[in-house]
Amino acid sequence: MRLRALLILLALLLAPLAQAQTSPTRAVAVLDAAASSLVAEGRDKGAPRPLDLRLALSRAVPYRAYVIGGPPRLVLDFRRVDFGDNRPEALAGADLVPGIRWGNFRRGWTRMVVELPGPARIDSAELQPQAEGAAVLALRLEPVAAEDFAPHGGAAPESALWDLPAPAELPPVPPRRDGTLRVMLDPGHGGIDPGAVTGDVTEAGLMLTFAEELAALLRRAGVEVLLTRDGDDFVGLEARASAARAAGADVLISLHADALPEGEAAGTAFYIWNDSADDRAARQLALRHDRDDLLAGLDLTGTDDEVTGVLMDLARRDTQPRSEALAGFMVAETRRAGLPMHGRPLQRAGFSVLKSPDIPSILVETGFLTDSADRARLADPAGRAGLVAALARAVLNWAHDDRIRAPLLRQ
Repeated sequence: MRLRALLILLALLLAPLAQAQTSPTRAVAVLDAAASSLVAEGRDKGAPRPLDLRLALSRAVPYRAYVIGGPPRLVLDFRRVDFGDNRPEALAGADLVPGIRWGNFRRGWTRMVVELPGPARIDSAELQPQAEGAAVLALRLEPVAAEDFAPHGGAAPESALWDLPAPAELPPVPPRRDGTLRVMLDPGHGGIDPGAVTGDVTEAGLMLTFAEELAALLRRAGVEVLLTRDGDDFVGLEARASAARAAGADVLISLHADALPEGEAAGTAFYIWNDSADDRAARQLALRHDRDDLLAGLDLTGTDDEVTGVLMDLARRDTQPRSEALAGFMVAETRRAGLPMHGRPLQRAGFSVLKSPDIPSILVETGFLTDSADRARLADPAGRAGLVAALARAVLNWAHDDRIRAPLLRQ
């Protein structure tokens, strides 16, 4: 009975696609940003407020809405909606939430993601008809306590996320040359997740370019370099650390160029693991760098929670000082090159890519796209070259130092 129900559901979901292939060209609904808005009702007094989202469309279209966690986000999927030249930051009330992004993510479908200030539920969602076939999608989000937060709107994840794109397949790992340093570079974001966006510049595209430039410099020095993605592909957060582990990488370096409210951050910063970090900027950035749990790079099959915790702690006793040493070399080389740095260049955070206790890991915020000087520097090949060279020197110096210390630290 369950199989039949699933087949019926699948047929219903695929029917619009089949019709689209056989029917003539259809009109495409267009989002009218000027008539759309996000409004927070009432006075907060330190407490979260209800959010009302109104999206004006030139015609009614099939849609669905749900919330997901880690961090809390509202996801809206539309059939044939064109956002045109509209920018998420131009939506009235966009400053009420940590971030908004949208784009095409599969044939005939458009996705909009609204990062929420905290856990919430969808109180109401209604497509209201307007004149001449137009429509307004009106949603109300009510804040809820963390324990009452129900991602996927209470539905099973497999039904709520049926249309998520499959992660990009990672390339096979080449055999290792004995004694050669192997580095896994992780250009942040990609595919349906562009990361921070400013004008025509996306964090995903910029960091792929940066990673390619850093990889080229390291390879000329004899280092083996792999990338978690080599195109504008969606790679799941777990897959990024897993790729480093499967490759037997000696270090994982995740590259980002994020966004914070203007004037709050500028310059390069380096993050290493700390699950109890409580820095405000780190918390804001964690809204974009998901905090999904990752299993350690250890075979923990059959072990209970207590044993697992002990093994992970033991592994981190080796890798954490090595991550800290790498961060120290990066800070020193960036400073020696006279490059702009964040007021606190070395910080700690609970980002997913830093969680693996068996691989030294670091997250590099190369700069902030919301800062005009950082943005200009990172968008210019000559401006990037200084930081690329500094990071390459830091990796090589760290690897040399790490080899010397290995017999003393790992017995």
